Parts: sequence; C-alpha cells; structure tokens
Amino acid sequence: MKRFIALLLSLAMMLALVACGNNGNNSQNNPGTNNPDQGATGDTGTPDPGPSDADLTETQKIIKEAQGMTLEELAQKAIEESNGKKFFGVGNSSRGKSALPLFIEYLQSIDPSYNMEFDWQQPKNNKIFDQLTADSLKPEGTFAMTLIQDGNQIESKMVQTGILDTFVPKEWAEANGVSADSYDGYLALQTLNKVFMYNNTGSKSYDNCWDFVAEGEHGLFMDIDSEIVGKNFLYMLTEDTYAGWLKEAFNALSADEQAYFQPTIKAMESEAADLGLGADGAYALAWIKLWVESYNAQTDDGPICNTLVDKSATDQFGLLVYSKLRSVEESSSVSVNNINVAAYNDGYQGIGGYGYCHYLFVTDNSPLPWTACAFIAYMTETVDGFSAWGKDMGGYSSNPTVAEGTEAKYGHSKGGMAEDGTTVQFEAKNDRGYQWWTTDGKLVLEDPEYCASVSFTVGSWIEMLTKYSAG
Repeated sequence: MKRFIALLLSLAMMLALVACGNNGNNSQNNPGTNNPDQGATGDTGTPDPGPSDADLTETQKIIKEAQGMTLEELAQKAIEESNGKKFFGVGNSSRGKSALPLFIEYLQSIDPSYNMEFDWQQPKNNKIFDQLTADSLKPEGTFAMTLIQDGNQIESKMVQTGILDTFVPKEWAEANGVSADSYDGYLALQTLNKVFMYNNTGSKSYDNCWDFVAEGEHGLFMDIDSEIVGKNFLYMLTEDTYAGWLKEAFNALSADEQAYFQPTIKAMESEAADLGLGADGAYALAWIKLWVESYNAQTDDGPICNTLVDKSATDQFGLLVYSKLRSVEESSSVSVNNINVAAYNDGYQGIGGYGYCHYLFVTDNSPLPWTACAFIAYMTETVDGFSAWGKDMGGYSSNPTVAEGTEAKYGHSKGGMAEDGTTVQFEAKNDRGYQWWTTDGKLVLEDPEYCASVSFTVGSWIEMLTKYSAG
C-alpha cells in the first residue's frame, strides 16, 4: 500500500509540474470570493498587467475592455450585439432559464425595441464538461457563457485548457473592495451549502459530526460519483484547517465514543504521512473512510429531503442542500418540524456541512461575448438578476451589496417565522446566513486549487475504499 501511495505522489508531482508550465489562457488558480460579508478573497495588491493584447484571444480582448465598464455600458454593448439573435447558455443550475427573461426585460428598459430569443441547457450526469469541450472545438461556439460547479474539474478541464475565460464585472469588484484587473480567482455567482439534517421524531440526537460516522449509522447522501462536488467535500476535509476541526470535534467526544474511533484514526496515521497531509490528517482520513463505507447513496437531494421530513423516518439523517426545505408541503405526516439542522443545536461540535460555488465564465469562442459579459454582470450586480437563486435560503451571493439586498427582500433569517413575525413556525428554515455558517456553523468551503492538488493522491485513496451497499 505504501509503495502504491508513494508512486501516486511521484506521478502527482510530475503532473503538477506539467500543469504549472501550461497555464493556458486567463488561468485563475484561486476560488471566487466565498464570503459576501467579508468581501473578495482575491489579491488586492498592485494590478497584474497580465499578458499583452497580442497574446489574448478575441474574446479575452473584449473581456479586458468589458472589465472597465459599468453594467449600463455593458447593456448598451449587448443591445448592439444581440438584438434579434438567439442566446445559448449552459449550466448546472436550471435557474439560468429563469434569469435570462429578467435580463432581457432589463435590456428592454433601456431600449424597448430590443428582442432576443434564448435557450438554456442543463446537462445531466456531469456531462457539462464534455458538452463544453466539444463546443470549444468549433471556430465559433454555440454557447455564449456557462454557470458551472466543481472547482476541481473547472481548473483542470476548462481553465487550464483555455475553454473558459473569467470575466470580473467592474461594479462587482468594487463592491468587494478589489479591482477587476487585480482580482485573482474565479467569479462566483453564489455559494450554496449542504448541511447535516436529521429526523427528530425519535429519541436520537446528533451533537457531534463524528456521530454521523458512528457504528450502525447510514446517512443519506448523493453518491460522490453522481455529484462530484461531494468528492470535493471529502478532499477539503484533508486540508489543515478542516482536519483540525475534525480533531477538535473528536476531542469533545466522551471516552467511550473516542474508543470506537481511535483504532481507525491510528490506522490512518501512516496513510496520512504517505499522502503528505498535515498533523491532523489521520482524523480527516478516518472520518472520510468511515463516511464512504457507511453512507446510503442516493441519486438526488430532493428524495433525501422528502424522506427525512416524514415522521416515519425516525432517527434517519442526511447531508443535503439546505434549500430543499423550501419545497416541503406540510401535511399530517410531513413537516419541516420533523427535522433538525444539526449545526443549529446548542453545543453541536464539528463540521456542519460544506459549501461549494456556482461559477460564471464566458466561453472563449463565445458567439455573443458582450451579451455574455452583460448577463454575468446583471446576475452578480443586481438583486433582480440574482433573484432566480436569491429566493432560496442556503444560497449566498458573492456580492455583499446584492447579499444584503437579497436578505432585505426575502428575509431568509426569518424564513421559519409565522405571519405574525414573532412566532417561530419552522426553526430549521431560519437561515443563520453565510457569515454564521462559515464561522460558528463550521461550513467546509470548496477551494478549487486545493481540490486539484489532491484529486490524484487523496482521490485515488478514496477510490480504493469500499462503499456501503444498502442491499
């Protein structure tokens, strides 16, 4: 085993050297801002002059010019470019189909004669990368832009290969305290969270993240081969900060509980060393191993939610998108009050869930690059543009101004309040907000660069684990 891991590490180092020497076009190695309350995480120092115009593609030249323009100026460019044409977009979220009509209405408020048809596609089974790759082979592509998730594959398959370009809207950058040309990262539309929830109709409670991997537990979870961001969550647990959180949570367990997990942690010490992980890496690998070998794989978060809110699901739990609670229809047997969000419990210890981003890119062979830039600016710089996503709790705009406006409009922090505004009707629906989730709630945040750096080593190790089979 150690020889195998050592071989993997050697190969990973060789691949990293190759990747460093092939930055492609407009390579961005850091994630987009994940914190609408604290501003962007990109470099705020002296602007990087970047490549000369002679080295830029035609789309990158447009992006460079567009990054110095306001939304209204971009709108004028979009009207000139796409009036009477058809706009094709592709994304992991179906909400792009809801946002495009609002964008068209905005352009029509400037020029009533403007008209644009559109088509929004949402490939299933992680086929978006294949679809974008195939489209990139055309001199002029079909898709003008994309809304896409999974930072690991974005970095390795889309950015390093020059298929996608990052556009940073001027007013978005200003709201985050950076300049468009100095920001080093992907542009995130939003951060979504998946959180631990459990059915509370029985006597069992979960007050520590290690409870979810205890003996006999089988949490409901979208399989990591069905939704790859779930695998990125596991990668991120090996990062020093999050591994430290797992160790802290372990230390909070009783002696009897620690005794159950200790042999697995001990067995992972050599594995963590072979994988080059930090001091607490064994805790991360132990939790990952126990989780992968115990979770009950599901095909979608919707059915997980429907199961957990039914009173018949006594003592079951899951890790799922927080916003799924919005669609629960109350009845005699089904209620949001049948579940608890684990991290909201007083005294809860350890990770409360994980967060990942929807990123926005312009395709490098975009047929309508100005319109794509204007649409991206509209979604990230206005509350109306973000409203297709903003109406749900658990989705946080990367623009602090838009995040504030969204909360004012939809009141997610009081989403579980009754109409009188003073009585709590559904405690689980009172979203504590991004700032709380990334501090007290201990949300594990996806970092594309880190995921890409360990996807071969830690990823290969995960692939050798034996998944639980409910049958």
